[in-house]
Amino acid sequence: MASLKDMRVRIASTKATQKITKAMQMVAASKLRRAQTAAEAARPYAEKMDTVIASIAGATTAGSGPALLVGTGKDQVNLLLVCTGERGLCGAFNSSIVRLARERALALMNQGKTVKFFCVGRKGYEQLRRNFDKQIVGHLELRSVRQLGFVNANDIAKKVLELFNTGEFDVCTLFYSRFKSVIAQIPTAQQIIPLVVEAPKADAGPTPSYDYEPAEDEILDGLLPRNLAVQIFRALLENNASFYGAQMSSMDNATRNAGDMIRKQTLIYNRTRQAMITKELIEIISGAEAI
Repeated sequence: MASLKDMRVRIASTKATQKITKAMQMVAASKLRRAQTAAEAARPYAEKMDTVIASIAGATTAGSGPALLVGTGKDQVNLLLVCTGERGLCGAFNSSIVRLARERALALMNQGKTVKFFCVGRKGYEQLRRNFDKQIVGHLELRSVRQLGFVNANDIAKKVLELFNTGEFDVCTLFYSRFKSVIAQIPTAQQIIPLVVEAPKADAGPTPSYDYEPAEDEILDGLLPRNLAVQIFRALLENNASFYGAQMSSMDNATRNAGDMIRKQTLIYNRTRQAMITKELIEIISGAEAI
């Protein structure tokens, strides 16, 4: 059995850990509001971009258009753009995204297709390189970025477009975690190359007819690369909010667990100390009676 000194050290260590997790919870809570506001503000813009592109694409001739819209005509080589966090201590936030990407990769490989990875974020890269080290064609860390901006997403989009234009892949799927609430983050897979254009709803009413100047293909040539950056920017903002939500929840659980452990350790310490005092008293009394 541990000595009383060892128990006191253990209790003090647990209390120090509790202070750290409590501080991290408060920091995550303070950053969550701004991150959540940014993610929610980006959603309407990204959705409107999809609507505009769908409207313009509907005016083009079927099967024609830029490669970013119609693809290369093949789906043999798939690029998985996996966006995760730079830090841990956030529960299953990073691992859930990586798990979704890994499942998609294994499913594609079982179909005889080639899979490549582009990792954004240190944690995703560290997990994926264990099994897919030779298939990772790109890795970018945003650890030094204090506040995410569109320029960061644009840099990633340029690297992806460079790989696409050189024929490195046919289909690109974006993986990230969509923020729903502090305790709910949804791992999401979104195909961004070729862009999936949703058909108009049946109850949407008549679709207005437009004449475009310049031609639809020229507009799409300039709009699609920007839309790619917008979708990646949205994913980064969603990830940022999801990370702080997951970290806040995880640190709250850790703080509660540390409190429970402190109470249990204190109870054991008090019982052990009382038992030792009782034993000493019994020995003193027994010695006095013997005299």
